[in-house]
Amino acid sequence: MTSFDVPGARLAVEYSDEGGRPVVQLHGLTSSRARDRVLDLDLGRGLSGTRLLRYDARGHGRSTGRPVPADYRWPNLADDLLRLLDEWFPGERVHGVGPSMGTGTLLHAAVRDPDRFGGLTLMVPPTAWATRAAKGDEYRAAAAFLEDHGLQAFLAAGEGAPVPPAAVGHPATVPDVPEALLPALFRGAADSDLPDPAALARLDIPVTLLAWIDDPAHPVSTAEALSRTLPRASLSVARTPQDVRAWPAVLCADVAG
Repeated sequence: MTSFDVPGARLAVEYSDEGGRPVVQLHGLTSSRARDRVLDLDLGRGLSGTRLLRYDARGHGRSTGRPVPADYRWPNLADDLLRLLDEWFPGERVHGVGPSMGTGTLLHAAVRDPDRFGGLTLMVPPTAWATRAAKGDEYRAAAAFLEDHGLQAFLAAGEGAPVPPAAVGHPATVPDVPEALLPALFRGAADSDLPDPAALARLDIPVTLLAWIDDPAHPVSTAEALSRTLPRASLSVARTPQDVRAWPAVLCADVAG
């Protein structure tokens, strides 16, 4: 593992060089490379014969960060991603994969620099556009609750929350983020949204959308809207853990394609 400096943070980076196509793998809000393995969202584990770059977003996992909400807005995370690609894969077209916040980061980076990406595999896209405002209010309320009551009370309040059928059976996990940074992360997410649909409609690269049912934070409606908007998108919806376990094979096919 190595590190990479970006404005306001030092990113923990892991690079596996087996030759072949370059791939960059992201994770979701409050997660990390390590936590995504536990949640069965580490699709890169099925890859071989690629040059795979994985990293913890600023403030997550082993990366550092500041308690500055603007640092964690998706366009700023896209800046981090593009800097990483300039360092590890200069001038190359990369395949990007990531869930939720990782999906938002990848789409902002691809809209800004579409020539950097040969394809995308986007998992459990988050609330967006019409559904984003209510989610933003939830994140701001969560930030205030954390500041008033602390992490343990926050975790206790979330116990017993419904789990999407596709995620049943995974071990319980907690945010892989320092408690002092969590409010800033939530406020940065609250102020984020996917790129404008008109910009996405100009993104002429193959995109696979992998959604799952019964998850208000990652509604199928977002994936369906993206599938209608992105010109070369395909959509698959998981309903069981077995469906999710097939996702690494989907990524392998995307990368090979």
